[in-house]
Amino acid sequence: MPVKATDKKTGKKKLVIVESPAKGKTIAGYLGEGFEVTASMGHIRDLPQPSDLPAELKKTGVGKFAVDLDNDFEPYYVVSADKKKKVAELKAALKDADELYLATDGDREGEAIAWHLLQVLKPKVPVHRLTFPEITREAIQRALLEMRDVDVAMVDAQETRRILDRLYGYEISPVLWRKVARGLSAGRVQSVATRLVVERERERMAFRTASYWDLVGTFATEAAEKFKARLVAVDGARVASGKDFTDRGELKSKTAVHLDEAAAVSLATGLESAAFSVRSVDTKPYTRRPAAPFTTSTLQQEAGRKLRFSSKVTMQVAQRLYENGYITYMRTDSPALSDQAINAARRQASELYGPEYVPEARRVYKGKSKNAQEAHEAIRPAGDSFRTPAQVASSLRGDEFRLYELIWKRTVASQMADAKGSTASVRIGAVSTDGRDAEFSASGTVITFRGFMAAYEEGRDAVRDDDEAEGTEGARLPVLKAQDTLTAADIAAGGHETSPPPRFTEASLVKMLEELGIGRPSTYAATISTIMDRGYVTSRGQALVPSWIAFSVVRLLEEHFTDYVDYDFTAELEEDLDRISRGEAGRVEWLNQFYYGDRVETGLHTIVNDLGEIDAKAINSIEIADGIVLRVGKFGPYLERPLPADAPEGTEPERANVPEDLAPDELTAEKALELMETAAPEERVLGTDPETGRTIVARNGRYGPYVIELIPEPTEEDLANQPVEYYKNGKPKPPKKPVKVKPRTGSLFKSMSVETVTLDEALKLMKLPRVLGTDAEGNEITVQNGRFGPYLKKGTDSRSIGSEEEIFTITLEQALEIYSQPKQRGGRQAAAPLAEFGADPVSEKPIVVKDGRFGPYITDGITNITVPRSTAIEELTREQAIELLAEKREKGPAKKPVKKRAAPRKATAKK
Repeated sequence: MPVKATDKKTGKKKLVIVESPAKGKTIAGYLGEGFEVTASMGHIRDLPQPSDLPAELKKTGVGKFAVDLDNDFEPYYVVSADKKKKVAELKAALKDADELYLATDGDREGEAIAWHLLQVLKPKVPVHRLTFPEITREAIQRALLEMRDVDVAMVDAQETRRILDRLYGYEISPVLWRKVARGLSAGRVQSVATRLVVERERERMAFRTASYWDLVGTFATEAAEKFKARLVAVDGARVASGKDFTDRGELKSKTAVHLDEAAAVSLATGLESAAFSVRSVDTKPYTRRPAAPFTTSTLQQEAGRKLRFSSKVTMQVAQRLYENGYITYMRTDSPALSDQAINAARRQASELYGPEYVPEARRVYKGKSKNAQEAHEAIRPAGDSFRTPAQVASSLRGDEFRLYELIWKRTVASQMADAKGSTASVRIGAVSTDGRDAEFSASGTVITFRGFMAAYEEGRDAVRDDDEAEGTEGARLPVLKAQDTLTAADIAAGGHETSPPPRFTEASLVKMLEELGIGRPSTYAATISTIMDRGYVTSRGQALVPSWIAFSVVRLLEEHFTDYVDYDFTAELEEDLDRISRGEAGRVEWLNQFYYGDRVETGLHTIVNDLGEIDAKAINSIEIADGIVLRVGKFGPYLERPLPADAPEGTEPERANVPEDLAPDELTAEKALELMETAAPEERVLGTDPETGRTIVARNGRYGPYVIELIPEPTEEDLANQPVEYYKNGKPKPPKKPVKVKPRTGSLFKSMSVETVTLDEALKLMKLPRVLGTDAEGNEITVQNGRFGPYLKKGTDSRSIGSEEEIFTITLEQALEIYSQPKQRGGRQAAAPLAEFGADPVSEKPIVVKDGRFGPYITDGITNITVPRSTAIEELTREQAIELLAEKREKGPAKKPVKKRAAPRKATAKK
């Protein structure tokens, strides 16, 4: 509901439109008299599906993309049905207004929403564009003094991006449908992100482990202070560590000494009684600077590391914090802080930790990103005077409090003093009994002044196990000097193996996309959600694992759409959109170059039209071992041993299913051989049906095991014995083609297998459904097996029964007894909810997660929303559940859109 007010002095009404009700409610509390605040609920119009276009447009240049290819890529926008009522409300509110304030977000999407509002509402009153980096009284007062027009260049950039994504997706996705699987999609950023994850998995698949050994000694000073050191050199040559091996398991350096178990044990034995002494001590000052305030990318990374939030959850929580006035705008590339924010951070650091924790000079941060979108501040606590976590603890709970605390700590720490200390490195040597010179090394850091670390310390991404194990750094060392004598309390030989590159996490994938200049703050979370929802990537803990279908998709794109999954090319597209947003490039010229040519060697349109023949079998095949190929089939991945060239016609190749939980890098040659050897037989002959004389076999199919009767092909004698029919002129008609007889089939019960099913069981299965009889009204009752288990059927009334075995034993009387009972919901006993989250704040009904036919879903008994595939049930929070239900309510039921042609774009001048 809009928040209404009238200026008592002037009697004027000022209409303010924002995107969301939560943001509007907060703003309304800070505006003075005369302002009415209402929400557009995001975009009010967009490009429709081409199938929804009017018939007269489908055969024109608009028909393919809902973008007019014959008229400078002019988009054909429609107001969707679920926004029709909202538009009517906005128009009604505007009738009584004397001024219109468009207060949508200050990025490209927000600017586009403001422009679309102008085009649809067609205001006849003065219009003001109002933006603010945070929702506080001070920020809104400053914004009212700095109003401007809608930025048409930013609108052009957003519209270009929208059209670009439509061209990319609608041209390339159909190729994936034809050559890989239906329902797949390609996207300018999502395809590149998928390629990154697949390439990392390829590296892991190609990785070969290398073994190496070293020594770790425990040494004691004359004062009995103990510390550990690692062997680093033998006879002056450096000892090989994990970093000295390639991913193929080969030693990079010819000068490094590669110790095996025998050499390491022999050297350790020879050093047991050796005289150790300190050969050198090097001490250096240690300084560590604080991390910059959060950008969207670094917030997602750190929330993933420290709070275990997905990128999507991070942005949902940050959105709520922003809209309720707790933090600044959450989509930004900039780590810069305003003067007021710097002063607030320095003041709080001094008050909480002491004046010595604040440096004399203020810290100024600049962005490192290849591209910078619209100018925003870093993500920080809102206001000119920050609220500490203790001050918001009563109003924020759960995820919102945890994220606010993280943002507050990072912001304050960014203006604090460096951490200070010293790092000491020591070299220790001895000669073994067989005359070999061994040198050990240890280093340690002592922090003498914690500085910013008193408030906050940045997290780290996963590293290789062998990288993490290198050295003995971090331990505090005793005071040592050259020539000091040491005693070796223990010299232990230890073996190590190199580890493959770590998989991407959401945090490290966001970091990589940002470093490559791909995507924007507003797209990172949506991109990761998309590739997970499409089934290209799944999560294993925090690691992102690609599916086999992702390998096929990436291979097709790499071989036939090379530029469109190239990292540099995709980054250049982002740079070009930035140029358009600054007015340095034209939308129409750029789209023409991209689609018809010059932007790349040939345009997307030409590439798609000249694709030629794509070998779908090759695209969906990966050699796993000698003579074993993985195929990505219609119903999932499987292994196949191709037939030799001289195999008899009709011979089926050996196949084996690939377990769903087996990651691609775990499907080694050895594992593939094991799966092939242990695969259940594809087919087993059970015997002959005594009634028909036909052979009955059991098979393993893509839908599961089943039995089938074999229909013999007609022989030449059968065809010769067909009765001859004649035309009216007396000429014989050609022989008719034999009628194809459909074989009887039956799916095996869960308790059966191809190896154990009998002929009698197979004959019973093929006779299903089984007719039990009729009820008093003459309605036939049958029993059969289905996707969700065994059930009775009478007309359209279905009732579940206990077990599959009952299909052959249940009687008509028992069925009638079941039908005499009231029907349970869904025909089955209602299962216990998977999760419960208390009452919904809107409907006041209990929120639960249930297991539905198409997967788990959230419901309050009124509104249902499927749990995103990227979110595990165990990680789902009450706040997320409420947010997802609210988003579904806002969308409303899907209806046919109202179609409107885009009006020419014009800058709105102030009146």
